[in-house]
Amino acid sequence: MDAPSTAALAPGAHPDERGTTFVVLTTTANRVEVRLFDDEQRPIRTATLDRQDAIRFVGRLEGLKAGALYKFVLDGDEVPDPHARFLPFGVHGPARVLAPRKETPLSSPPPPHRWTIYELHVGTFSPEGTYRGVIDRLDALVDLGVTAIELLPLAAFNGGRGWGYDGVALYAPHAAYGEPDELRALVRAAHDRGLAVILDVVYNHFGPSGNYLSRYAPEYFTSEVQTPWGDAPSFGWEPMRRLVLDNVRYWLDELGFDGLRLDATHAIHDASQPHILREVTEIVHARGRRVFFEDERNDPDVVSKLGANGVWADDFHHQVHALLTGERDGYYAAYEPTVEALANNIQHGWTYRGEPYAPWDGRPRGKPATSLGREQLVTCIQNHDQIGNRALGTRLSEHCSLEAFCAAAMLSLFLPTTPLLFMGQEWAATTPFLFFSDHGGELGAAVSKGRREEFKSFASFADPETRARIPDPEAPSTFEKSRLRWEEREVGEHARVLELHRTMLRLRQTDPVLSSPCSPGELEARVLAGGVLEVVRRRGARERRLVVDFGNGAHPIPAGPGARVLVAAPSSSGGNSRAILFALDSSSSGTG
Repeated sequence: MDAPSTAALAPGAHPDERGTTFVVLTTTANRVEVRLFDDEQRPIRTATLDRQDAIRFVGRLEGLKAGALYKFVLDGDEVPDPHARFLPFGVHGPARVLAPRKETPLSSPPPPHRWTIYELHVGTFSPEGTYRGVIDRLDALVDLGVTAIELLPLAAFNGGRGWGYDGVALYAPHAAYGEPDELRALVRAAHDRGLAVILDVVYNHFGPSGNYLSRYAPEYFTSEVQTPWGDAPSFGWEPMRRLVLDNVRYWLDELGFDGLRLDATHAIHDASQPHILREVTEIVHARGRRVFFEDERNDPDVVSKLGANGVWADDFHHQVHALLTGERDGYYAAYEPTVEALANNIQHGWTYRGEPYAPWDGRPRGKPATSLGREQLVTCIQNHDQIGNRALGTRLSEHCSLEAFCAAAMLSLFLPTTPLLFMGQEWAATTPFLFFSDHGGELGAAVSKGRREEFKSFASFADPETRARIPDPEAPSTFEKSRLRWEEREVGEHARVLELHRTMLRLRQTDPVLSSPCSPGELEARVLAGGVLEVVRRRGARERRLVVDFGNGAHPIPAGPGARVLVAAPSSSGGNSRAILFALDSSSSGTG
């Protein structure tokens, strides 16, 4: 095959109007070919690529257009392309040649302090489990009042069912959800409705099945750094570094995403300068987009030095959960289940700011968050991890009264942090979000066994018979149980919870205090008599005061002089509201 100048081309397939150029990097093969397949995955042609240097092979097939199916052949072995743009038959099958496309971001994204994020899993968000199913329900999310949706990872993973955090083909949107153009249609449809779209991406590890990078070059990974998933990605090796950085560009430029959420950045190891995460944030910011880190270190340096726009602050979730449920298993043991501890978290941004942390064997965790704007902390009362990592995938609303759940929701949406809602929270969905997978074979059996063994140390699952009731992640029924039931949302108590969320989210966009940035001096959290939490936000002469009774609600919450009620949490028993939002405005400033 003729191989014209292709020095700038990344690995993979590159179609143009006259044909397709294929590029392979490998340190393991001396002979590299490309094999074409028909729509039944039957081989129809094989052609040899030319060696350009020690690790680079290039070849061109004139007349081959987008839509063709192919695999590479390394010294006689068929191997899927880890740089594939689409894997319609799964991660072990042939890739489809796709032409690059240019997409644009949301034209007028909200300012940082007005972002409210709705986290969803495409496969269980709708009955269809597809991008089209999400599109059909975007109007409901606009009506709810969120300003951004976050999609759990889409990079292709083994099987049809999974959370997405074991992706192996970073450029190939998962085939079970639809075609790449249908994903583009989803992003465009969100933009048409004024919604930003964030994508969850995973660069700290690759999944256990379908990761063929090492077959091309073991140098993609390093045994010098071990992670819970094995050898760590080697960002000191230029091809791995380019794989990730080009992937960032791909999601933003070719799919039109407005931001990325990087999974477990504390587990991304790189001794290079600049750090790979710094390069990621520079690429994102150069395009005017946003990037968030999930990082357990409670370290403001991930913002100030690595450049993240925001960081997940899970301490708030843990404090709320411990207080409302009394749970002390696992990491919840490190969080005092008291209103005082919750007030301390609210006042300071996170709970651990250098104190010994039991889950880290008593090592200090965190630094003060004083250098961060509160909108740079992403907080929630539920997310996919905190629900799905529970043995039975149960939501917070299953572990406390509806009144307490509504009070927690009001608190989360009142704070000046960036709130995140997990799909279904807005109506206190009864469906769980379980851990599910679809590996099959020995790997599937190991995942099923490991899932139950994971909970041996938990007091409530110490008995083997109890652990046997933990749903099998490989069973299709586990996936189906996790699918939202949309018919719930407008019925009975669910409808009241939904209306509360709508009201609070509307105030975040329209209220002169809640819709404004909040400096440290404009936020105060304190504990009143009887263990009642009071949180105050101020803006000039205006004040908003949220009073929350996480106790039994035996006594009504007093309004105080000059206060008017903006919102009161619903009470299913007809008793006293457990959370009331008051407005206090000076006579000269009006009521807004």
